[in-house]
Parts: sequence; C-alpha cells; structure tokens
Amino acid sequence: MRVYEIDPLEDSRWPEFLERHPLASVFHSQNWLRALKLTYRYEPVAYTTAAPDFPIKSAWVFCRVKSWLTGRRLVSLPFSDHCDPLVGDGTELNEFAEYLMRERKKNQWRYIECRIAEPENIPKHFGNHEQFCFHVLSLEPDLDRLFHNLHKSSTQRKIRRAEREELTYKEGSSQELLDSFYRLLVQTRRRHRVPPQPRKWFSNLLTCFGNQLKLRVAFHNKTPIASILTLRFKNSLVYKYGGADERSFPFGGMQMLFWRAIEDAKKEGLCKFDLGRSGLEREGLIVMKDRLGAKRSSLSYFRNPAPKQAYAMAVDRLRSRKHLFACVPNRIAALGGRLLYRHFG
Repeated sequence: MRVYEIDPLEDSRWPEFLERHPLASVFHSQNWLRALKLTYRYEPVAYTTAAPDFPIKSAWVFCRVKSWLTGRRLVSLPFSDHCDPLVGDGTELNEFAEYLMRERKKNQWRYIECRIAEPENIPKHFGNHEQFCFHVLSLEPDLDRLFHNLHKSSTQRKIRRAEREELTYKEGSSQELLDSFYRLLVQTRRRHRVPPQPRKWFSNLLTCFGNQLKLRVAFHNKTPIASILTLRFKNSLVYKYGGADERSFPFGGMQMLFWRAIEDAKKEGLCKFDLGRSGLEREGLIVMKDRLGAKRSSLSYFRNPAPKQAYAMAVDRLRSRKHLFACVPNRIAALGGRLLYRHFG
C-alpha cells in the first residue's frame, strides 16, 4: 500500500473528505488542527492512500509533538476526546499501522498514540494506555421526550429551580463571555486539582471556529455562576469545556445550560450531542451525563509500543501531586498551565 503525507491545513481535499466520511468529527477539522498549531506549535500531518490530485478516500490524522521534556511522538490528536482513523476496513487500518511503526523507528518517536471511539478501529500492535467513559445524546426524539428522559430529581428539578431563581442567560463568542467562562474554568480546574488550559487556547478556538463555537453563561444577580463551551460540526453539537462556581450548584445553572444547548441543537436540526469523555475517577461528571439521558460507552487510548509499567507509575506519581494546584493562586495555576500543557498533549 502506498502512503502519502499531506498537510491537512493546506490540502484543499481535506474538508471535502471530512464532509463525506461518517466518522469524521470536529477533532479532525481544520479549525481544531489550526487552533492546536497556533497554541502549542504542534505540526498536523495526515497519512493517506490518495495520490496528489486524487480524491482522499482513507486517511489518518496526527500531530507531531516535539518536547524537550516529554520527548518526540505522534499523537492522534492532542487535547482531543477522540479521533478515529478514517480508513476502510481492518486490513487497511493495519497496513497504515505497519507503515507508521516503521516511521516511528526511522524518526525515533517515543510512541504513537491514537484515541479510539469506535471499537472496530483498534490497530494491531497497539496496547491499551488509558480508558474513559464516553457519552452521546441522540437528538432524534422530540423536545418533550428529551425533557422526559432527563433525570427527574437531579436534572428536571434543577432546570425548574433555575427558572425560579430567575437565572439569566447569555450566549455568543464575545470577549466578555470568554472572560466569564475562563474565570469559572479556572475555579473548576483548581477544584479538580489540575492546572487550567492557557487562555490563549480558548482565544484561538474562538478565532478558528467563529460562529461554530458558542459560549453559554448562566448568571445569578448578574454574577456568572456556570458556563459551557460547545462546538458545532456537521450534524453534531460537541460539549468540550465547562466550569461553575460550586457555591451556586443548587441553583441549577449547569443543568439549565445543557438544556439550552439541547434546545438550540434541535432547532438547528442536529442529530446528536457529543458530551465528550470523562475520567473514570470523575464519578459525579459521569452521573451528570447519565442523567441527561445520554448513552454511555467506553473510550480507549492506545499506544505503540504499549506503555511500560514504569511510565504508568510516573503518571500516577504526577497525579498524586495534583493537590499542589489547589493551593496556589489563580494566576500561578494559570501560568503552570501555560508552561505544562504543550508538553503533555
């Protein structure tokens, strides 16, 4: 099988290929790849069987990550919940994998990583690295049925509580809304004891996605208390980031925002709401997505060569020190995010 390397940001065939392929997601898109390159200086590359000037029928997109701290590797894709190879059958996928393994040895990459949502898309010779929960809400039912499918006590009642509290709502992609969103994100990341992503990342997402990105913010007495960031791609709405003030959890701000997003998606004729991945330790987040009526499945990340036990132990040691991020001021935590994220994508 002949394999060609292309730049998906420059190749005019890439958007048309994504439009045709049923597994293409927002994470394959030029908007997402451009934001990754602008923020973290990753180099997007796609491997395809299509010769120049021929339509692309199969491809596998990656970013080349170069870090003095964590080494050189090929990742599909950094900071992306999932990014399936867009290939034909399992035989073709394994031929791609064989080619990339030869490239790994030639280029001395530490590893190749892929993030698989479709179970049949697992390449040979790749070992399981991490496991997550994954939720998708079908938008095929009508709004009444979708509301009925929400958990009565924790979701329907919270939405009604938000109405009684007279929470106000704003949506869009303005810098004012980004300010509110980012403050709430920093609070939430500190609560979870991890550094926040750099603000530059979100500014670049706004620039690259334009009106395909929407910030939704809930206010109580003019104070922002909850916010989510969603992206639109083809027939899907994708929830990617969120943050909330824990003191305002009883007011139902987050539940109201997700319901507004569902209503908007139905009006626009979208077919599904991708609620993204959740770490297995994030039981509260998993339950919240369950209670939105979403279908839960597994999401697996694979590597070649398979991760060694020593690497897994090093990751566990890093996670065990997460409490440090909860003890530093917001500015220092944000600085830590700016310094670290590029190396750990």
